[in-house]
Amino acid sequence: MRDDPRLPSSPGFWRSPLRGPRFTSVLGLVLLVGITVLFVTGLVSYAAYNPDLSPVNDKTPDKGILGFYLFAWPTNPHWLYRLNQGVHVTLGITLIPVLLAKLWSVIPRLFALPPARSLAHALERISLLLLVGGALFEFVTGVLNVQLDYVFPGSFYPLHFYGAWVFFAAFVAHALLKMPTALRNLRHLREERNDLVTPRPAAPTVSRRGALWFVGGGSLLLFATTVGQNFDGLLRRTALLAPHGGGDPGSGPNGFQINKTAAYAGIDTAETGEEAWRLVVTGPAGTVRLSRDQLAGFVLHSSALPIACVEGWSTSDQWWRGVRLRDLAALVGYDADDPPDVFVESLQRRGAFRSAALRANQVADPRSLLALYVNGEELSPDHGYPARIIVPAAPGVLNTKWVARMTFGDL
Repeated sequence: MRDDPRLPSSPGFWRSPLRGPRFTSVLGLVLLVGITVLFVTGLVSYAAYNPDLSPVNDKTPDKGILGFYLFAWPTNPHWLYRLNQGVHVTLGITLIPVLLAKLWSVIPRLFALPPARSLAHALERISLLLLVGGALFEFVTGVLNVQLDYVFPGSFYPLHFYGAWVFFAAFVAHALLKMPTALRNLRHLREERNDLVTPRPAAPTVSRRGALWFVGGGSLLLFATTVGQNFDGLLRRTALLAPHGGGDPGSGPNGFQINKTAAYAGIDTAETGEEAWRLVVTGPAGTVRLSRDQLAGFVLHSSALPIACVEGWSTSDQWWRGVRLRDLAALVGYDADDPPDVFVESLQRRGAFRSAALRANQVADPRSLLALYVNGEELSPDHGYPARIIVPAAPGVLNTKWVARMTFGDL
């Protein structure tokens, strides 16, 4: 029955003449480099959220040894998260045609019988199943997150975190098992016949080289229609596939990209008016309530910093002006040169990250501000009026908008 060409378990069922070890090996080596970069930048992105400040910033349970690499996220260089997340998201989308082509090229192996011919073959089959399932899960959830379509069950962060470890473990095991074969296939001009070469080839419609160019062209097209979300001006308009890419953020000092509007976040303008809004700052010296006019009376400082979000979009440096976080820590009893962590709460009613925590090194950085102005003008409602956090190298969600309360001290 396994040789019945009507069954997927038969080599004769898969008739495309394009499948072969060299074709698969070229795609595999591209993915070997690309997915390794994706995994590393993904871990770095996760560390940037300060997940050790749980359960405030991170609700991923029982990380255990998987959190071995976590460290206090630095503030230098100030564009670190912008670069890391831009590479992670843009590369992930660019690799989609390569991944799909690779899965297509090895699909006969998923149906091959018997399921295991030896222990080594059994390990290869298990790693292949985990690899295919893990790849589809990681890429699908990643694209859905970039497109702001949260249709998957549960929170994106733990799903993507644990999925990445399962996927990469299978990826490493499979790479170690197949690397010698892949390198041998690339060294030889003539392809050896194996389970990827059909015994009943159909008439070719394109050469293998043409197929590789087609895959590469698809990747280049996705790159060209995504990478622009990392820039401002005309380049951003080329990011047709990015939800924050081609939209018009408006003009003027506040005319740069945002993630959530004030209306989407459920901000009540009655709460942000000058008479109603007060910033509540708490520390060992007590609690202080400050109006926006009082904050504007402090010594104000300026910082040129970008906004960069997990979805991969970012802005160029904007000029922010406001009160240093370290000065607010000193106001409630801490040494400005040695401030503690801070817990920041927002007026935001809808969406994730209504509150966030920053590490002491982020509070201490003189560029970290409670910003009141941007590019010489008051913050607009969509950019966080009456006050927002801005910290160098931090993910956008930690730069809390519509700040209502700041609590300094051990979290």
